[in-house]
Amino acid sequence: MAALAACGPQRAPENLELAGPGGSAYQAQYRDPPATRAAGGFLRAPEMNARTCRPPAGGAPGSGGKGSLPAVALRGLKLSPGDLLDVRVGEDETLTGAVEVRGDGAVTLPFLPPVQAAGRSEADVEASVIQALLDEELYTTAPRVSVRLQDLAAVRVGVSGAVFEPQPVTVGSVPGDQVDALRQMAIGSATEARNLSVALRAAGGVRPDADLSAVELRRAGRLYTLDLRPILDGQRGPDVMLIAGDEIRVPSRGCFDEDLMVVGPISPPGITLFLSNLTVPATGNAPSAVGREVREVPYGTRFLQAVIDTNCVGGIRGTSADRAAALLSRNPVTDVSIVVQRRVEDMLRRPDRDDYDPYLLPGDAIACYDSSITSLADIGRVLGILGGSALLVAQ
Repeated sequence: MAALAACGPQRAPENLELAGPGGSAYQAQYRDPPATRAAGGFLRAPEMNARTCRPPAGGAPGSGGKGSLPAVALRGLKLSPGDLLDVRVGEDETLTGAVEVRGDGAVTLPFLPPVQAAGRSEADVEASVIQALLDEELYTTAPRVSVRLQDLAAVRVGVSGAVFEPQPVTVGSVPGDQVDALRQMAIGSATEARNLSVALRAAGGVRPDADLSAVELRRAGRLYTLDLRPILDGQRGPDVMLIAGDEIRVPSRGCFDEDLMVVGPISPPGITLFLSNLTVPATGNAPSAVGREVREVPYGTRFLQAVIDTNCVGGIRGTSADRAAALLSRNPVTDVSIVVQRRVEDMLRRPDRDDYDPYLLPGDAIACYDSSITSLADIGRVLGILGGSALLVAQ
């Protein structure tokens, strides 16, 4: 009887973060279908997710809110420590050559005091070099001066707020096997590897609660506010080039915005699914290919899609259809974990499945459970082994 009792229905997961009707779960899709029906209502996940949203701090799209004007001051290339410059002063070979921007942000030319370069444009540095040549009386009239970027250096910037992995990140580095020698020798280096979007992706990508209308960029004591919403719409947005020391903060709207669950240049790069043994629990990492057999699914993939992709669905309908799957997730705002369990066949047949089918987030884990018939067959196998063992002992 104890063995048969093991075939009974599994208890629903208990959560610290309420996932039932009226709960405070990160996604409305976490709420349980039977509990919602018992409360006499139906779930409308998009509407429920939007109820707690604060208005975009940058105003409505295209309204010319506070995120539109400051981006103008950040346009164009700004130099950073480590950048390699090609400096030419007329026909003067002594003052002509390759110069690297020092760690303190200045460049040093023969016979001239240090000239500040970090945070400035090439044209700004040109003007300062001309003025320094005149001040040091090396020239009596302004010479022709050219300052051109030859190679960009990697920079380290801070990223915080509504991203999945807030941390300092290094952007702009190019692996040695990907360096284009001809481009490296040419004057006028150009790359998007040091852009704001690259830094946001390096920090795990923006979370679904992010307020993209008012992303903050702090540079040299000044605060700029950027509206990055056009980037996710496939438009050209203020994807500015970063310099060393920049600090980026993505504010939160305090809600789960389904419109941000799309593939884009500032979204997480994708979701990694590690596959393990389904019917029999893993006896070790090597036999189960844990850490080796993985699958990548796009950001925006839902729970049921991932369950199918990890081979938890299908097989002989009579013995394999009654399966269940559990999703272990974590609220990135409160850092509270939650477990959501769904009967796979019920989800396949629900016309309103999208309202109960959560989106996968980076770091989520999935557990698949076999049908009760498979469980009963396995119990019978175990009882057979125990019975055979008892018979051997009796003999």
